[in-house]
Amino acid sequence: MSSVEPNSAGTPSRTCRLVTLGCKVNQYETQLVKEALARHGYREVNEDEIADLCFVNTCTVTANGESRSRQVVRQLAKSNPGTRTIVVGCGATRSPESFRQLPSVHEVVTDRRELPDVLQRFGVVEFPRGIERFEGRKRAYVKVQDGCALRCTYCIIPQVRPHLISREPEDIEREVRKLIANGYQEIVLTGVHIGHYGVDLRRRTPGAPRIRLWHLIDRLDKIPGHWRMRLSSIEAAEMTEEFISSVSNAEHLCPQFHPALQSGSNAVLSRMRRRYTREKFIDIVDQLKEALPQPGFSTDVIVGFPGETDEEFAETLDVCRNVGFTKIHAFSFSAREGTPAATFPNRVHGHVIDARIKALEDLELQLVQSFGENLKGSRIEVMVESMHPDHPDLVVGTDERYCPVILAGSISDLGQLRETLVIGVRQGMLLGEGSEVWHV
Repeated sequence: MSSVEPNSAGTPSRTCRLVTLGCKVNQYETQLVKEALARHGYREVNEDEIADLCFVNTCTVTANGESRSRQVVRQLAKSNPGTRTIVVGCGATRSPESFRQLPSVHEVVTDRRELPDVLQRFGVVEFPRGIERFEGRKRAYVKVQDGCALRCTYCIIPQVRPHLISREPEDIEREVRKLIANGYQEIVLTGVHIGHYGVDLRRRTPGAPRIRLWHLIDRLDKIPGHWRMRLSSIEAAEMTEEFISSVSNAEHLCPQFHPALQSGSNAVLSRMRRRYTREKFIDIVDQLKEALPQPGFSTDVIVGFPGETDEEFAETLDVCRNVGFTKIHAFSFSAREGTPAATFPNRVHGHVIDARIKALEDLELQLVQSFGENLKGSRIEVMVESMHPDHPDLVVGTDERYCPVILAGSISDLGQLRETLVIGVRQGMLLGEGSEVWHV
């Protein structure tokens, strides 16, 4: 057990280590726990220290994610002898016994709603309703919703996060205002299924006015100041006329969207039990392109879904080319026990999947180059995130369309929004003013 040191108030402090695997929602939830622990005398340890308490937020979206989660728990037990480990997250919900058997595990939380009660046993008597900062990041994530009620044949998440729970808009606005006041100039709204934000609020309060995601966007957009708002992944089926009208009028919202395509083949989409066709997906993107000035689009694609033929994969490439995605997150199919797709026949061989992922990566580079060329001569706003590793007078950041940018800057620009002129594009990076010194 690590030694106990006095904190600034003169009372003994306890030490903790927190590890997060997986998505933006997990990262937000860990930050919430981190602030709860800090308010009750816990201090995060340095690399060479031993923690009294370890907290692991697990992932189970793929088999590798869950395996990696167990590996992290073992490593923490080895490097923190005598520690007590709390395991939470989707992996803990899906396979609690596999985590309970690991060394140093003291609590396995299978239902996140019970986490405040569990932490009371570790001295945390008051759990915060929102975060005030987002350590280690220049932009802050704000979780607005939890749970998914869909039944895509490949996805395990509805089994481990089945309850649709939307936060009250007043709580979200209060949290966003606090983060902006604390210096964050980009806020990312995230959730398990943010397109379903609000569907449960009226059920909880009969007679209350209808609230959906676009109402929340309109409300947050009224917060004054130099800041911007971004949406995480959203289903194409939820980009309705009301949604498109709202985002086209939102002053602070970034013109960038992440509708998960998964496949561009109608036959594969049907086997996946997705709620759109390739034609409907393209139509929704076209509507957004008409409503906004050159919006950016990123997406997820599952490669090698059971039975995926060369012709069906070619249809996916065709949709990606038609939309002009600037970022394609390509994942090989991961069979999750308990999902229908895990039993589907006609598995695709690994070498075929590798070749298809490479084809998507090559296409992505072409699309980024084309998108960047169309932005040449435009002024963009960049969230500066890091110094350039090779040039002390250059910084690296992300523009409002989620394109990576290199531009002139200094350490004082980190975490700030900076405007620049696009003078070119190279290796998938937009080149801003002053970046002429960067050579490949």
